[in-house]
Amino acid sequence: METAAPSANQYSKVIANSKRIRWDIDNDVIRRRRFDLEKTFLPSGLSLVNELDFMTSDDQRLLSQVQGRSYAYIFGLVERFIGAKVLEISRQHALGDQMALEALVRMADEELKHQELFRRMEAMMAADMPAGYVATADPNAVANAVLSKSSWSVLALTLDIELFTLAHYRASIEPRDDLCALWKDVFLAHWKEESQHAVLDELEFLREDARLNPAERDAAVGDLIDLVVAVDGILQAQARADATYFHSIAGTRYADAQRAAIGEGVLKAYRWQYIVSGVTATRFQEVLLGVLDDTQTARVMDALQPLLYAMPAAIRH
Repeated sequence: METAAPSANQYSKVIANSKRIRWDIDNDVIRRRRFDLEKTFLPSGLSLVNELDFMTSDDQRLLSQVQGRSYAYIFGLVERFIGAKVLEISRQHALGDQMALEALVRMADEELKHQELFRRMEAMMAADMPAGYVATADPNAVANAVLSKSSWSVLALTLDIELFTLAHYRASIEPRDDLCALWKDVFLAHWKEESQHAVLDELEFLREDARLNPAERDAAVGDLIDLVVAVDGILQAQARADATYFHSIAGTRYADAQRAAIGEGVLKAYRWQYIVSGVTATRFQEVLLGVLDDTQTARVMDALQPLLYAMPAAIRH
């Protein structure tokens, strides 16, 4: 499929917005505050704790905090490979479109800032929450594995991540007034800059797609499917660790069947957050499926089918 070349005006708008909304971690986000453990972190539209209706409200709040901690950790994890990829593709513009170069260098700088913000969050939460939390994946190992795949597949995955970041904030985080104020402000700040990144992701994905022949695109679709499988493996490991951590705090007040349901609920929530909410988003489907033929589309949808159960009950019905 033929794709129009990105215009300098599109990149210049991103630069202007980046300058306008730029924020500082200490002065604009943290502002000498701590996380309030009397409040929810991750809202139920993402944590799905409302589907575990046998849990007490206090334990639903605790599970939202455990998931909220991992939500920040996993964003920091994926931004390691996103930042590296953006620096790589920025070199393609180094002796050409200087607007594109500046926009991408700004994006890489902002992704580095986000990683620092999420490291700061983890240190603060570790100081205030009970010991025993485990982050199961190493950011550099994940980045090396992801970056070994084709640029097309990495950019497709990146676009998916940026788009669901925006959707999560708008649909689930922004409307809630009962969340921990600091936790909510972190993801407001994150959303502001990711809104520009999603524009660049789409531009660069389509630019990369225009370079591929049909056989190369076929191979790239296989890479994208491999990446989704790898992401799901990370989510499975973190869901097990987080359920174990939750139970270490909550104690023995849940029967074995309920404990199993909590573990399954956490995995469902993570699959919703990091896979299903993105691949079912209208814009992502428009962009991705717009460059695939029917056979390639079927391959992608077949690979995703076992995960689509993770759509929240409220949306399914």
